[in-house]
Amino acid sequence: MNVTGSDFTALLPLIILAVTAIVVMVGAAIRRSHALSASLTLIGLAISIGSLWIAAPLLPRQVTPLLMMDHYAVFYIGLIAASSIITVLLAYGYFEKYEGSHDELYILILVATLGSAVLVASSHFVSLFLGLELLSVSLYAMIAYPRRRPLPLEAGIKYLVLAAVSAAFLLFGMALVYGAFGTMEFGEIAARLARPDFNLWLVLPGTALIITGFGFKLALAPFHLWTPDVYEGAPAPVSAYIATVSKGAMFALLLRYFYQTGSHELEPLHLVFSIIAIASMFGGNILALLQNNVKRILAYSSIAHLGYLLVAFQASGDLAPTAVAFYLVAYFVTTFGAFGVVTVLSDGTRDADLIEDYRGLFWRRPAIAAIFTAMLFSLAGIPVTAGFIGKFYVVAAGASAAMWSLVVILVVTSAIGLFYYLRIVVALYSQSTQTPATTSLARPGVVSLIFLSAALIYLGLFPSPLLALIHRLMPGLI
Repeated sequence: MNVTGSDFTALLPLIILAVTAIVVMVGAAIRRSHALSASLTLIGLAISIGSLWIAAPLLPRQVTPLLMMDHYAVFYIGLIAASSIITVLLAYGYFEKYEGSHDELYILILVATLGSAVLVASSHFVSLFLGLELLSVSLYAMIAYPRRRPLPLEAGIKYLVLAAVSAAFLLFGMALVYGAFGTMEFGEIAARLARPDFNLWLVLPGTALIITGFGFKLALAPFHLWTPDVYEGAPAPVSAYIATVSKGAMFALLLRYFYQTGSHELEPLHLVFSIIAIASMFGGNILALLQNNVKRILAYSSIAHLGYLLVAFQASGDLAPTAVAFYLVAYFVTTFGAFGVVTVLSDGTRDADLIEDYRGLFWRRPAIAAIFTAMLFSLAGIPVTAGFIGKFYVVAAGASAAMWSLVVILVVTSAIGLFYYLRIVVALYSQSTQTPATTSLARPGVVSLIFLSAALIYLGLFPSPLLALIHRLMPGLI
């Protein structure tokens, strides 16, 4: 199938990401410079975001059967690229404390971002799997980076083995669905699923295997076992990337696939997703209570938050995509902020990931302690934060679909989650015998934290502009 000039323009954000990765790779081959590679990466990501406005007038556009470039894809590509900019800023300050050049990390971030962008625009099993592998293979190396440290290497190997297994489940599931319908296009699957003569005994096992593959990438219970070890072992900026960009792209794909194919209307899947949501909400919050490591707490917290998102996903209707989109934006801001604090406080020998590392932080670095407090309150869903508005919309979506049992469980488990967030907050404001810190913090990381804090409060007080943007871009998904 020929690709026209309009198709090329519609794909411009993805093309710029790919070209930037090549430019950074060539630049690193000519001259090893951490600052140059980070700068080129930031420029490429900024241009990719800018190109969304060039592509927008041509959308929606089906670019070959593989990619649907529509406003839904544009919204999530913009969110992914902006999040990657935050990742680069955090990573630059973090790895400046380590000896050697780190140019290859930015190539990996760009390739992972490209894979994530392909995922949110996928309308075919082939593009789904290609985007997933671009993302996954990059994450293998990012988690284990730099390879001289044993803990990231162990986390990278764990993720590699388990991700390979989940990819096998996903492929087998896609094969069964293809066997049932004879097509791999989401639109064609929807048309054939509407017929009464489809083979349910192939569709249900195939869909179950696809859910298993999605469940692993999203770290939903009971597919979550890799999450705390990988979050703890990976460098703090990479943990932030996994918790946000990787999961956000997969959830956007989950929403597109199940809504566009109509698979979410299969009655047995309601029970399956309800069980997964309940297990994630309870498991994530209860297991987090047992942790003394901040990165592991955030890992289990992310499992619970994805369980909350499944409540909105199950609600269907027009409110579901809005609730999911706003919640993901709020979750991205707060999670980046929380991991950003861990990043800027890490000293180049180890990550500042124990609760004891934060005891009395307010008396040493009051501004950082205040930012961390705001992020934790947002994750807990306290009013005047973005997290509260996001959780309100998820509850509203569940209530609109009369899913009262899931809504009640969401509220109860959120109350459980408040306890472990407050454990960290109490440590922040406890009296400390440590002397005030005198070392300077990395400026890019501090700038990122200031921006994220402003976004957190702004979205909590004035959510209307983002909600209006979401309403304008989301129609047409369902």
